[in-house]
Amino acid sequence: MRIGITCYPTYGGSGIVATELGHELAARGHEIHFLSYAPPIRLDVALDRIHYHEVDVTSYPLFQFPPYCLALASRMAEVAERYGLDLLHVHYAIPHSVAALLARQMSAPRRLPFVTTLHGTDVTLVGAEPSYLPITRFAIEQSDQVTVISNFLLAETRQVFGTRRPLERIYNFVNVERYQPVERDPNPRFRILHISNFRPVKRVLDCIRVLTAVRREVDAELWLAGDGPERSPAERLAHELALERYVHFLGKQDQVERLIARCDALLMPSEREAFGLAALEAMACGVPPVAAASGGVEELIADGENGYLAPVGDIQALAGRLIQLAQDQQLARRIGQAARRTAIERFTTEQVIPQYEALYRALLA
Repeated sequence: MRIGITCYPTYGGSGIVATELGHELAARGHEIHFLSYAPPIRLDVALDRIHYHEVDVTSYPLFQFPPYCLALASRMAEVAERYGLDLLHVHYAIPHSVAALLARQMSAPRRLPFVTTLHGTDVTLVGAEPSYLPITRFAIEQSDQVTVISNFLLAETRQVFGTRRPLERIYNFVNVERYQPVERDPNPRFRILHISNFRPVKRVLDCIRVLTAVRREVDAELWLAGDGPERSPAERLAHELALERYVHFLGKQDQVERLIARCDALLMPSEREAFGLAALEAMACGVPPVAAASGGVEELIADGENGYLAPVGDIQALAGRLIQLAQDQQLARRIGQAARRTAIERFTTEQVIPQYEALYRALLA
């Protein structure tokens, strides 16, 4: 199949999932065309059957805000006609599903169906905003197929938009050949990793506070991978708490599998996670996740078995779990091995990608 994929190219779960999906589909023989205003952060155009088409948004004095949605729709229709695309798959509802809807209409009488995958904040934050709710609901209703990444998000979508249309839950996935445990020397300090886009919902400041509590009991450091609006406040808090020596801001990272494998635990204190992709990637690497019990992450982590869950905002509970892992190597090894098994048994590319392929084939049929 020839498939057009659109996602945000920034550091976030929806773009990462879309890019990895494109890579996996290309490896299975499909021709993949990415369309966005910049190359997605993990996109590898050196791979066979991967193509990238930039969406150029013209600045004009009349426009206070450049009309990206219209430029994207035009580019979608153009690429679909030129390369004979069979379908479009857009990730994150606004504005991508609206652009795909326009492109489908522009391509008539040629058939150009599109799939919308909802990832979380396009439902719980952006889509729920009064100014965007009607158009988001309309785009979801008009999509040829809609998928969600967790049962939690399926329920949220129904509640927020009141839609009764079919929604298919297809979990996120991980390549367990690329994300796997590695042999390494023990870290001189217990190393805690946090990966996110540093938005307020990720509660990055809680990571700093958790480290303060952990360091009262064990020698630990915190690695923060990613970037976003909460980075400066996090840097200030680390300075105020005299933790600069133990908090390392790593910026955006492409090859996170190498980074994860060098750490002892993943910390995810998010206020809400539609799925928790970073936790899954850590689990595949045999690194125990310690997360706030919020949303879809509870479908991924079984507390005390393959990771730990604690109430959102409970600094002491999160710190306590990390201290347990730091002080008991056998416990950490057992949790890490169980986490790896969960990734292998439920979330591999071999299990998930065929679900997307079947959805595409049913849509084209």
